[in-house]
Amino acid sequence: MRTLFLDCIAGMSGDMFVGALLDLGAPAESLHQELGKLGISEEFELRIARQKRQSIDGVKFDVLLAHDHSHVHSHPRVHSEGADHAHDHTHDNGHEHEHEHEHGRSFRVIRDLIHASTLSEQVKRRSVAVFQRIADAEGKVHGMSAEEVHFHEVGAVDSIVDIVSGCILLESLGVERVVSSALFEGSGWVKCAHGRFPVPTPATLEILKGIPLKQIDSPLEYITPTGAAFLAELCDTFGQMPTLRIERIGYGVGTRDPADRPNVLRAILGEADTDQGTESVMEFRINLDDLTPELAAAAADDLRAAGALDVLLMPATMKKGRPGFVLVALCSESMFASLSRLAFASTGTLGMRFERVSRLTLDRSFRDVQTAFGSVRIKDGSRDGQRIVSAPEFEACRELARQTGVGVRDVFLAAQAAAQQQE
Repeated sequence: MRTLFLDCIAGMSGDMFVGALLDLGAPAESLHQELGKLGISEEFELRIARQKRQSIDGVKFDVLLAHDHSHVHSHPRVHSEGADHAHDHTHDNGHEHEHEHEHGRSFRVIRDLIHASTLSEQVKRRSVAVFQRIADAEGKVHGMSAEEVHFHEVGAVDSIVDIVSGCILLESLGVERVVSSALFEGSGWVKCAHGRFPVPTPATLEILKGIPLKQIDSPLEYITPTGAAFLAELCDTFGQMPTLRIERIGYGVGTRDPADRPNVLRAILGEADTDQGTESVMEFRINLDDLTPELAAAAADDLRAAGALDVLLMPATMKKGRPGFVLVALCSESMFASLSRLAFASTGTLGMRFERVSRLTLDRSFRDVQTAFGSVRIKDGSRDGQRIVSAPEFEACRELARQTGVGVRDVFLAAQAAAQQQE
């Protein structure tokens, strides 16, 4: 699987993300053509410059808004420059330009603009989804619905271009999966259209809800709302880089140049190592000592219905000798955020333990066999084309037993014998 790993060594912003994808080899001229499909009325230009941060060379991406409207163009222009001529957009902490501009559009206008374009359906879907996350967060922070949110910063032309460009370049690189390193954020204050906000900003925190985030003692903003929305929408895991056959490495350069770390986003593109039958899944465990058996069983059922791969309830003796349960659930990495939230809501627990584990599975297939009682579905497990295990589907046996008035064990044994005869 073609996988992109985002190494957020200096955080994440929209322009750094686009710069890193361009440095991976995504074509700038293709980006120019695709952005023309948006039909944005304002004049803007793309500036793509090579710059260094602490001796690491990468791509600095900027969207330049024209102030002289006598030179309006219907399409953006692309400039590629050396590091000495890069254009900087800075504010209080100099991270990126998305807090700077007062141009605004509502989420509804932005969504309609993207949907009305002739961009690919995948680019439209991803772009709107990223904006939706920001709209939901801003609405929550300011006490209004997402539809009512008027974007002062991320609704500006430069941020629309950042978000749509990132989605265009992901598609051009053929990325199938995106994962990220563990996230951290700084401290201090940032000046926005709504006033001065503490770092992490309220919108960024809201967007990253459910994703592990650590605050460090650094008076800088490392993750902007646009960067947070990209991470939350695209990434299914946050931690160590998965096993990859690395093809390319790119660096997206941020505006400032702090002394403690190179201000770059490192993007690593490669093929994920997918050994036969092996997959990475998430396992989480919850100790329950204040839940009735009915509520514990209901919580397990909720997790299964929501897409958990497996859920176990094990009796255990808790602190002070209390009888209780240990709930153990397996899920795909992409489902972990939603299922962990559901587990908190269903059980009322205040915490859980989780880890990434490897699961080895057989290839699964199904076939029907005929018995004296009727047809029964058989599940087969195989490896390298060789059948290893076979078992009747129990629910199919139980339903057939109910219909024919015989014991479910009789149906199960008959189906098992029929399956062996077919081999």
